[in-house]
Amino acid sequence: MSIPRLKSYLTMFAAVLMLGQVLSAQADEALPDFTTLVEQASPAVVNISTKQKLPDRLASGQMPDLEGLPPMFREFFERNMPQQPRSPRGDRQREAMSLGSGFIISSDGYVLTNNHVVADADEIIVRLSDRSELQAKLIGTDPRTDVALLKVEGKNLPTVKLGDSEKLKVGEWVLAIGSPFGFDHSVTKGIVSAKGRTLPNDTYVPFIQTDVAINPGNSGGPLFNMKGEVVGINSQIFTRSGGFMGLSFAIPIDVAIDVSNQLKKDGKVSRGWLGVVIQEVNKDLAESFGLDKPAGALVAQVLENGPAAKGGLQVGDVILSMNGQPIVMSADLPHLVGSLKDGEKAKLEIIRNGKRQTLDVAVGPMPDDDADIGTGSGPEGGAERNSNRLGVSVSDLTAEQKKTLELKGGVVIKEVQDGPAAMIGLRPGDVISHLNNQAVASAKQFTEIAKDLPKNRSVSMRVLRQGRASFITFKLAE
Repeated sequence: MSIPRLKSYLTMFAAVLMLGQVLSAQADEALPDFTTLVEQASPAVVNISTKQKLPDRLASGQMPDLEGLPPMFREFFERNMPQQPRSPRGDRQREAMSLGSGFIISSDGYVLTNNHVVADADEIIVRLSDRSELQAKLIGTDPRTDVALLKVEGKNLPTVKLGDSEKLKVGEWVLAIGSPFGFDHSVTKGIVSAKGRTLPNDTYVPFIQTDVAINPGNSGGPLFNMKGEVVGINSQIFTRSGGFMGLSFAIPIDVAIDVSNQLKKDGKVSRGWLGVVIQEVNKDLAESFGLDKPAGALVAQVLENGPAAKGGLQVGDVILSMNGQPIVMSADLPHLVGSLKDGEKAKLEIIRNGKRQTLDVAVGPMPDDDADIGTGSGPEGGAERNSNRLGVSVSDLTAEQKKTLELKGGVVIKEVQDGPAAMIGLRPGDVISHLNNQAVASAKQFTEIAKDLPKNRSVSMRVLRQGRASFITFKLAE
């Protein structure tokens, strides 16, 4: 190889080497450094353990019946069966312990955690970062948001900085500190995957979804942004294996602080309530109600004498926004309404009979228990009518049935034959109150409406099954 060519190769190699060093340096700069954040925030993160005295029969299940066993086996079981300590009353009891996390929000000892971490506890112990332990007093809990507020006696305790979860952006780096499986002050990181998630049975929390590794023991611990501010409380994971699968959910700190302030002041949480049953608007329902796209919350039921009924909201209305906040998914509505106080106004933009209008509804207080919207078996009675093009035989509701179901009209299905009704899953005993956006007053009217249903277009039907109302859609091809 000639000298000039060798020099050329060496120059090229040096350039590639320098480029690699530059790219490596840029990559290092792109990755966040969490060390300062962890050093500053960790002292305010605590481990929470609880004790609960359980009767032996609940702790260990029923004692096995040893009578009738051969003496050798009976002696073996009696010798190896664990003996439980007895309470002062003489009942055998044991102590159940759970592990979770929490964080100190004030220097005088207020601590936030999850309700499910401390639920039914007889004793709550908070362990600080210096491994000292303090007994905590339960100030209050809110099962609907899974938030609990504790108080420990102390002065000048380390505290976390509170952030603004509304300003959090999808894709932003976040970090969790907690005690997974009892390993204190474990740190995991990830990004915000989504905001405003609603989970089954958790309609009052717009969860923050992340891919931060969360496991048993992380519950109640803080979720930090890169400024070292708490933006959420780690609460739940989605899993099929029992372990972390990349889907974690945190309660926004704005929600948690509002709850904690109410718990501190009143010992309970008050929320606004409309008194409606809503459902999602899918593509077919959007078409049947004349909407440009699937959006909003479809009112499937209006509870009698509730705030919505008094404010003029009707079954079949689609709520598109509340106080200027768009309702994209039906799950957006409950936590917006819940953020209001008793008597505050909710300005609702709705679609009714294909036209937009606005209603001002004064929300009421959330009932202590879930509202009873009516249950019961399928109603019977009324004169049966001949089958129609939907493939169902229906009859009028009796006055008693209308009163029980809080309906002014409607029909009950007596028989389902082959046809569209069978294909969409209707059953005998189902009650139909609306068909093709029209209220059904009688079996005769139902047949007349069914006769004029459009072909090859989504048609809506409001059905009550065991007192629960929902809209379904179907298409007639013939």
